This record gives sequence, structure tokens and C-alpha cells, in this order.
Amino acid sequence: MKCPFCKHDDTQVVDSRVNEEGDSIRRRRRCLSCDKRFTTYEHAELRLPQIVKSNGFRELFDEDKLRVGFNRALHKRPVSADLVDDAMERVKQKLLSLGEREVDSRRLGEMVMRELYKLDKVAYIRFASVYRDFQDVEDFRDAVKEVQKPATRRKPK
Repeated sequence: MKCPFCKHDDTQVVDSRVNEEGDSIRRRRRCLSCDKRFTTYEHAELRLPQIVKSNGFRELFDEDKLRVGFNRALHKRPVSADLVDDAMERVKQKLLSLGEREVDSRRLGEMVMRELYKLDKVAYIRFASVYRDFQDVEDFRDAVKEVQKPATRRKPK
């Protein structure tokens, strides 16, 4: 690591400590050229994959867009913000666990639909109507039948 004072490339780690949460390391360093000391912090960087849209464009995963999608579907529904946060976290963890650099937007949409299905059936249908581009009443009827089936028989698409 370069010294922030003299820009020399050679520094020595004098002390290392893990923080209380255990998710980062604090290192005290000494420059071997100017002998000044400084602190660095090391933590794991987890990158969510890029989202590949249906038109082929790629964009960075945007947590705000995910939240907007959940909030629109759940507008005026009796679902707490904590439950929404938990559902969003499950989607993000699922994306991370895929270990892929890119994920198709369809796959992300299906993950969101699974979470909405668990949270609120009306929100699920709202989201599905936009996501699946419902064209007529029959599409809504099919979606309503889907959520009315016993849980043991079928999960959402």
C-alpha cells in the first residue's frame, strides 16, 4: 500500500485488529521511507451482479428500483416495512449466492414475485400484471386462480 504522505510503495503493518462486528480489519501501518504512521481498513466487498434487461442492455443492480417495485405492488396493503426489508434482503442474498456477474431481469422478476407471493397475494397479482404484461381479464383470472390453489399443489411461476 502506498504511503498517503510521501507516496512510497513500501509500508509495513504494525498492528491488525478485527472490529467488534467481525466484518472488517483495522491495520496500523508505517511507511518505511518517511516513517509516518497511518490506518487502513479492510472489509469484504460483495458485488451484486449486473442486470441484463430484455432489450440486451446491462445495468447495475439498483436497490432503489427493487424497493420501488415492492412498494408499488404493496401500495396500501397491510405489510410492514420490516417484512419488505426482509424480502428485499432475501432477493439480494439469492442474487449474491448465484455467484454470477450477470443475471437476466426475468430471473430477478421471478425472485421478486416469489417474495410477493409470500407477503401478500394482492401485491403478487399487481406485480404479475405489469411484469407478465397482462393483456385482458383472462390473464387476471388465471393469476387469481393461481393464488387460490392450495399451497401444496403449486408455487408461483
